[in-house]
Amino acid sequence: MASFFTDHDDFAFYFDHGIDWASLVEVTEYGYRTPDGFKEPKEAVAFYRDVAAMVGELAAEKIAPRAAELDHEGTRLEAGEAVVGPAMTAVFDAIGQAELHKLCLPRELGGLNAPLLVYFLTAEMIARADVSVMTHHSFHGGMAMAMLAYSIHEGTTKLDLAAGRIAETRFADEIEELGSGRAWGCMDITEPNAGSDMAALRTRGEVDDAGNWTVTGQKIFITSGHGKYHFVIARTEETRGDDPLAGLKGLSMFLVKTYEDLPDGTRKRFVTLDRVEEKLGHHGSVTAALSFDRAPARLIGKRGEGFPYMLVLMNNARVGVGFESIGLAEAARRMARAYAEERWSMGKPIARHEMIADMLDEMDVDVRALRALAVTSAFHEEMSQKLALMGRFAGEAGADERARIERELPVHRARSRRLTPLLKYLAAEKAVEIARRNVQIHGGVGYTRDYGAEKLLRDALVLPIYEGTSQIQSLMAMKDTLLGILKRPQAFVKKIADARWRSLSAKDPLERRVARLSALSLGAQQHLLTRTAKDKLRATGELPVTTWASALRKSWDPKRDFAYAMLHAERLTRLLADEAIAEILLDQASKHPSRRELLERWIERAELRARALHEEITTTGDRMLAQLAASAADDAKAAGR
Repeated sequence: MASFFTDHDDFAFYFDHGIDWASLVEVTEYGYRTPDGFKEPKEAVAFYRDVAAMVGELAAEKIAPRAAELDHEGTRLEAGEAVVGPAMTAVFDAIGQAELHKLCLPRELGGLNAPLLVYFLTAEMIARADVSVMTHHSFHGGMAMAMLAYSIHEGTTKLDLAAGRIAETRFADEIEELGSGRAWGCMDITEPNAGSDMAALRTRGEVDDAGNWTVTGQKIFITSGHGKYHFVIARTEETRGDDPLAGLKGLSMFLVKTYEDLPDGTRKRFVTLDRVEEKLGHHGSVTAALSFDRAPARLIGKRGEGFPYMLVLMNNARVGVGFESIGLAEAARRMARAYAEERWSMGKPIARHEMIADMLDEMDVDVRALRALAVTSAFHEEMSQKLALMGRFAGEAGADERARIERELPVHRARSRRLTPLLKYLAAEKAVEIARRNVQIHGGVGYTRDYGAEKLLRDALVLPIYEGTSQIQSLMAMKDTLLGILKRPQAFVKKIADARWRSLSAKDPLERRVARLSALSLGAQQHLLTRTAKDKLRATGELPVTTWASALRKSWDPKRDFAYAMLHAERLTRLLADEAIAEILLDQASKHPSRRELLERWIERAELRARALHEEITTTGDRMLAQLAASAADDAKAAGR
């Protein structure tokens, strides 16, 4: 039987060696308190492996053979409801029978209590079969977990830590419905004229004298928007002032039930489904536009907390897109190699032609390196979430456990915050690159629908766009990196010195090469910050002398003061991602010599990229900034200012 779990050795490495299962199982099992849970990591990992093997077979046998049908059937709007094709229905019948929607839900809520990392690994296999299936699948159990997370954050979940169980939670009925597969949810953020600029959102949340909330407005590009339960970001507070980000403080999060199925078989809608988008790819999943007209809503948390609550969802979603991108890239890589091995030209398979062989080699290295970044990012994100959960109930824990949480939580949070935007950026961009190369390797037939190469490219093109564009990820990575240096300048100087020392003195030649790559990254960061400081100093010179010290220490505005850094944000992000992957692979190779070959192959290409990116960051940009300044001056004149 075909399986997407057993047909390459990377999954075996991560299940056997590459994940700190002991730590992850412990926090997933509430410190082994629950009486019906696993009592040690080995037992739990054996179960996780069985789940992954089952999903690997399901993806290979039930989903992948239907990929062309899913693409051809698409979705449509009929009588105000979204309709999917028979192939999608058959796939989700199989997923429902396997109870995959319950994978990560706690046992007391009817789930299997598997770590999110196990879900992400299975999601890669599903995405390899068809990304539209993976996308829609995530809005079942994923939204159920979001309901639980929100209830915990707002304080409406009670945890019996001594028994290792959730005693009660606000959305228990909805979670059960989502976990069963009878319904699904989605996240509603984007509006007309307000995509990445959340401060411009205009959907309104209003409350009456009795405390009942309603939501009014329009949302567009909502993945799986035909779902029953919607987390909706809406404006509840007016914010004033010159701060362009002030509008974020007036947003709140709501749970809106968009319809109710009545006993007579009819459906009562509270939210109108306006349109189902006809998309370039992802034909199996619904992307919808919706109108809310005083739709009944439930406030999540407190007024004005919508943006932080959105980030809870967004972090996991971005990690999920990373694994989704890797799944698609894995499919494209395999398709390209299979065709290249069979297609003969000039007396040999084209896989033996030098340029094609080089492309195939780079595709293979990229996918495996991205998987290392994804697993590491997902691990730290999950550890930070679950340690934070335990920390909320730390009063019921022992002194040693509280001390451990206080010690480890900041480390996992910092690692997750660093790696998540790098993963989302690089995995999405590489998925497009690898899918396009797959078409190129197929030649003329790649441009036809006969082989499926063009479908993978169409499906890939949205990955750098949704759940935060590649440019948004780059701005996040740049801002966090440079502001982090400003907060801890001495630690940054020490990192530079350490990288330079290791690049010369490390015994392992691979460690020396990784250190040299880190030195290039740190040098680029130093240049960006030095240039930013010079620009800030120049602007400060126009202020009274008595305010200089305060202006230089405070009032750093990334939108105003980081123009040069923003220009180079994508280049910096690529450099940071290469550096992070090199560090992860070096750590793997130091513990498992079988991983040295992968590190060698990665660093061979990353070194060249790092030198080029460093050169671009440190020598270019002035012409573009001068052009933008001139355009801004022209705009101001035209506006009469």
